[in-house]
Amino acid sequence: MVKARFKVLAPTAFALTEVGEVFASSPDKLIKRTLWVNFFTLTGDISQQHIKLLFQIDKVEDGKAYTIFKGHDLTRDYLRSLIRRGCSKIDGIFDVLTKDGFLLRVTIMAITQKRVKSSQEKAIRKIMREVVEQKSAKLNFDEFVREMILGKVASEAFNTAKKICPLRRVEVRKSKLLLKGEGK
Repeated sequence: MVKARFKVLAPTAFALTEVGEVFASSPDKLIKRTLWVNFFTLTGDISQQHIKLLFQIDKVEDGKAYTIFKGHDLTRDYLRSLIRRGCSKIDGIFDVLTKDGFLLRVTIMAITQKRVKSSQEKAIRKIMREVVEQKSAKLNFDEFVREMILGKVASEAFNTAKKICPLRRVEVRKSKLLLKGEGK
């Protein structure tokens, strides 16, 4: 059985950039295959090296495998470098719906400069929830993914939540596509 080479293209949110090649004996065997891609390979920006993107192949045409965004994660060493002794880490896990009907589970994390009370943690978590839900309701799936990966959602949450207590960093730590929306 001879295997053919297929070029893998990133989703439309990332301008259909070529992210690699895969081998398969038939195009049907590529469908639903997932692959992790470093964001650095898409942008060429070394400062984005800590972001890992998960793509899933959903169709194959003319030797090209087209993908959809399934989620993202931050590398473990990057997360560990953010957390210091004497500070608090506040996590929020929210299921949000985009304007075009995609359901995502977004994990957002805030790191404070010093330890905070549980009431402050709740207030920061509430602000993070509001920011993520407002952003997702206004944007379609591709726009929301782009803003989430590039840090615009996190920076908006940072600017709003820093009024409660001094924050060191806010990051969208992880995301996962739970349900596809209309037309995709």
